[in-house]
Amino acid sequence: MKRAYLDNAATTPVRSEVIKVMGNTLRYSFGNPSSTQHSYGREARSIIEESRIRIAKNIKAYPSEIIFTSCGTEANNIILRSAVIDLKVQCILTSPLEHYSVLQTVSDLSYRYKVLVEFIKIEDKGIIDLNHLEMVLKKNFTKRRILVSLMYANNEIGNLLEIDKVGILCKKYNTYFHSDTIQIIGNYPINMKKSPLDFATASAHKFYGPKGIGFVFIREKFVKKIKPLITGGNQEYGIRSGTENVYGIVGLSKALHLACCNLTNHMEKILNLKLYCISELKKTIPNIVFNGLSDTPDKSVPTILNIFYPKKDHLLYFHLDLMGVSISNGSSCNSIGFKNISHVIKSIDNKNLLKDMTPIRISFGFFNNKKDVDLLIKAFNKIKN
Repeated sequence: MKRAYLDNAATTPVRSEVIKVMGNTLRYSFGNPSSTQHSYGREARSIIEESRIRIAKNIKAYPSEIIFTSCGTEANNIILRSAVIDLKVQCILTSPLEHYSVLQTVSDLSYRYKVLVEFIKIEDKGIIDLNHLEMVLKKNFTKRRILVSLMYANNEIGNLLEIDKVGILCKKYNTYFHSDTIQIIGNYPINMKKSPLDFATASAHKFYGPKGIGFVFIREKFVKKIKPLITGGNQEYGIRSGTENVYGIVGLSKALHLACCNLTNHMEKILNLKLYCISELKKTIPNIVFNGLSDTPDKSVPTILNIFYPKKDHLLYFHLDLMGVSISNGSSCNSIGFKNISHVIKSIDNKNLLKDMTPIRISFGFFNNKKDVDLLIKAFNKIKN
C-alpha cells in the first residue's frame, strides 16, 4: 500500500547521508571525548568541536555559543531555569500557545521560586498581541528582571512571530529574550549575529537528523554566567555535564549542514506543496477552516498546515492511517492517544468549532511530493463518501 508521511513537525525521516556519518562515528570513533590523554579520546573531542564549528557557521553564531543537549525540551529547560537561578529573572512573559516544555517549566518555576508569570494576550488566529506585550513590559521592567519567552514558529499552527518587533521591545525595556526555535532551525533562515535573540533552541530530528540530540544557543556574553543544572562533570563549557553523544552530534551537524546548503530550494519545494494542498483541500472540503495563519504563506512556516475538518470524529486520524496517510492532531509531546485536543487549538477556538469539528495538523517535509497530497485528498474523499 502506498503511504504518505505528513507529520514532519513531529519528527522527520533521517537522511541517508546522516545515517552513514553516524554509523562511521559509532564504528571508528568510540573514544570518550574527555579522555584526551590518548588518541581515541582526542579524536572524539576533535569531532565534537569540528561539529560545533560547522553548526555555528550554519546559523551565523560563534562556536562557544552552541551547547549540546539531549533534545529541544532539555534546551528550553536549561534556558528558563538558568534565567531564574543564575540570571535572577523574577518575571517571565510568555504566551498560552507555547510548547509544554516552556509552559510546564514556567509553571514549575512560578511554584518553586515565586517567579511572576504573565501571559501575553492572543489576537485572532493566534497572533501575539504586541501592544499587550509592551504594556506588561512597561508595568514590570522597573520592578523586576524579565525574560520574554515566545516561540518563533508555532509548532501546531505554524504562525511566525514578528521577532524583530519583539526584539525592539525587549531592548527598549532591557529584557532577556528567549525563543523556542525548534521548528525554525534547519527549516527557515536564521542569522544569530543579526537576531535579537539572547537564547534559542534546536532539535536535530526536526531537520532530518537523529532523535536524542539538540542544542541551545546562548549569546556569548551570558555563557559564563550559566551554571550546570546537571552536575558531575565539566562538559559543554561547564553548562551541561555528562559524556557527550558524539555520534548524535555528528548526525546533527551533518543534517543541519545539508539543510542549510539547500535551504532556499528546500523551502520553495515545501511551500509549493503546501499551496497545492490548500488548493486541493478547498476543492474537496467546502466547509474547511484553516487554523491560525497556516494558510497565509508569508506569515507562517512552509512546513505546517492546520485545519478543522467539518465533522467531529475522534477516529479520523486512525481511518486516515488505515488508508496510508500519517497526520496528527497536534504536538506529539502534548498528548498520548487520539482524544486529547491541543491546548493551542483550544486557545484560538473563539467560535467554539471544536464541538463540531476535528483539528488536523498536516506537516510537510523535504521527502514529500504531490503524490502524498493526492493520497491525502483521496483519503478525505473516501471518508466523506
